[in-house]
Amino acid sequence: MSNSIFIGRKRELEQLEALYKKKTPNLIVVKGRRRIGKSRLIEEFAKTSSTKTFWSFAGLAPEDGISAQEQRDNFARGLALMLRIPPITFHDWSDAFEHLSLHIKPGDIVLLDEISWMGSKDLSFIPKLKAWWDKQTVHLLLVFCGSVSTWIEENILKSTAFFGRINLTISLEPLSIPESAKFLRALGMQLSAYDMYKLLSIVGGVPWYLEQFNPNVTADDNIKQLAFEKTGLLVTEFDRIFHDLFNGKGSTYKRILDSLKDGARTLSEIRQSIEFAHSGTLSQMMDHLVVAGFVIKQSLWSFKTTKPLKQSLYRISDPYMRFYLKVIEPNSGAIAEGGFDQVSLSTIPGFETHMGLQLEALLLQNRHLLLQKLGISPVDIVRSGPYRQTKTTTQQGCQIDYLIQTKTNTLFICEFKFKRREIGGDIIAEIQEKISRLKTPKGFAKVAVLFHLSGVAPAVATSSYFYRIVDIIDFLEGN
Repeated sequence: MSNSIFIGRKRELEQLEALYKKKTPNLIVVKGRRRIGKSRLIEEFAKTSSTKTFWSFAGLAPEDGISAQEQRDNFARGLALMLRIPPITFHDWSDAFEHLSLHIKPGDIVLLDEISWMGSKDLSFIPKLKAWWDKQTVHLLLVFCGSVSTWIEENILKSTAFFGRINLTISLEPLSIPESAKFLRALGMQLSAYDMYKLLSIVGGVPWYLEQFNPNVTADDNIKQLAFEKTGLLVTEFDRIFHDLFNGKGSTYKRILDSLKDGARTLSEIRQSIEFAHSGTLSQMMDHLVVAGFVIKQSLWSFKTTKPLKQSLYRISDPYMRFYLKVIEPNSGAIAEGGFDQVSLSTIPGFETHMGLQLEALLLQNRHLLLQKLGISPVDIVRSGPYRQTKTTTQQGCQIDYLIQTKTNTLFICEFKFKRREIGGDIIAEIQEKISRLKTPKGFAKVAVLFHLSGVAPAVATSSYFYRIVDIIDFLEGN
């Protein structure tokens, strides 16, 4: 078991404990982005009582040549190691599960990790697993984990085999900003607020990525070692994710993400950008990227009717994905030749601009913090999200970082700024221009909000223009 840092996940642990107390056979599905800590959550829960025996089995990554028998052999090796017995062989999944039953005691926890890899090569895996589970009568927690969320959706959550049998589904999200900051401090990182946000804006709240930072070097040196050296983890991670999750079809998914790296697009804009044939397949692939946790789909809406418009916007929601596509990949040639070994990050063209857009993705993952600072309850919100008004013959185009429409017909227009320097008075004119372009029905109030890190000039601080000026340094501390 891992002895590394574990922070957050209070709600999920409480859900697991409530289920465990029922002392019945319970089936749980934990899904989420690769590296998000799905199996670690179950491992930590198993530690909460000395009476729980934790049985953990993981599927083998889908390399070429990995057969169904090799997946069973890997399961058998894990079982033999836990039982401290000589190696055993199973030629059938039913035999493997029945053998496990011989050793399970009431109160045990069984984790089948990366279950899609475990069962993808054997069509009988799911029916045999279901038949075995239906025979269980003792107090037992069986947990299915997996990064290939589409496989889990199709073969478990929406499958008739497990219909009515799943007691709890957990979708594990990235750690929040305060949890991520707490994680970095627990690592021993001593960082300014600017450097803390710089790291979080690159990797988001993904625990395994946070764990890779070295407290003995500066934030910039951490970024250089992980993202600008040939063997850096963030350099090689992208291909590994796509190989493991999309199993041979990664190139098309990669093209889709490439089309989104500069901003949100509609389905038709994506189709045109990647020259994809007119079929239903593209919308299905977009759904796969959404379920995998890399892309978010958001409806545009009518302020007047509050109903979704015909077109939706897709954007990259995962900070690491965007950073790889916008910053790492375009510099891959120089990275491979050690071109950044003696170079300062600040000399990379547009690096600060990139970081501003990275912060935007991070803050949008933490909307609950934004709403708390504005004193807006989720029940009072009609619609919210990044907003794009398309240019037409009757209206100008504009983009809002984050727009909230409340039931009182108030539109909160939120601007995110991530700079080293103090924000000057020109910010007011900039946002006034943006708001003037936004076409709204009569009777609506348009309220400006500024989220910043670098401080604001006295003229901005004392101005009555902004409803709120929020220093996001507060988010690093949490409640």
